[in-house]
Amino acid sequence: MNHTAIITDTNSGITPDEARKLGIFAMPMPVLADAQTYYEGQDLTHEQLYAFMREDRDLSTSQPAIGDVLALWDQLLADGYQEILYIPMSSGLSGSCAAATGMAAEYDGKVQVADVHRISVTLRDAVLDAKSFADQGMTAAQIKEKIEENALNSVVYLGVDTLKYFKKNGRATAAAVAVATVLNLKPILITEGGKFDTFAKVRGIKACKDRIIDALKKELETRFQGVPHSELRLATASTLESAEDAEAWRRMVQEAFPEFEVTYDPLSCSIACHTGIGAVGAGLSRVQRNG
Repeated sequence: MNHTAIITDTNSGITPDEARKLGIFAMPMPVLADAQTYYEGQDLTHEQLYAFMREDRDLSTSQPAIGDVLALWDQLLADGYQEILYIPMSSGLSGSCAAATGMAAEYDGKVQVADVHRISVTLRDAVLDAKSFADQGMTAAQIKEKIEENALNSVVYLGVDTLKYFKKNGRATAAAVAVATVLNLKPILITEGGKFDTFAKVRGIKACKDRIIDALKKELETRFQGVPHSELRLATASTLESAEDAEAWRRMVQEAFPEFEVTYDPLSCSIACHTGIGAVGAGLSRVQRNG
């Protein structure tokens, strides 16, 4: 057994079941539907969440309960791990990272919290990098330093099919939603380590997908210019309901970037609460592990 336990949350796209297979741990992100709390990978699936959306349930999200986080830390230390590295979603998108950092101070250095300013597919890459370093025998503090140094070498583009949920969460006005609906405008958002900002607005989901691909091509020519492709990972994600549509999106990106092995993850239920059904995204990140 490694001396260092690696923990993330399900906003990395890593489910609790997959985490067990990878030899890591994933905190389920809470989703509230009509004030009842559900946990992704435990009692909430994407199919159930999308059903809630069609039923127009009142949906919201929350960070993991402090008690649940502490219970996992205490259990892992009791089970024989000497150290813990917790890699939650970006501090720019949630208070969970700051809360965990405060709690870790009570563990005399046995618990480290890394803020890699990432979410979804790019957060997954940081977590897998960390697991690779742990397998090599690095300490939690050493791993934290390495993945934080590389944190901002990533970008995510996300196109949403509807502004309905942004309106519900106070991120879009009723007027903006009405105009976007009439004109069939699809907002494309970008995150480079902080919050999601508006990148562009295009008409129709096909134009949205094309614009994301064009943006990724420009990233390779600018931000990641000169970086060997072996050190980059390109991944897609979505809240598309059918496996066929999801695979079509992955394949579209794959065909645009044949030099990469493009992967796919469903967007987590917690993220889907903000994007709604039909969102498509892609992330590009520099990785530190081999292979």
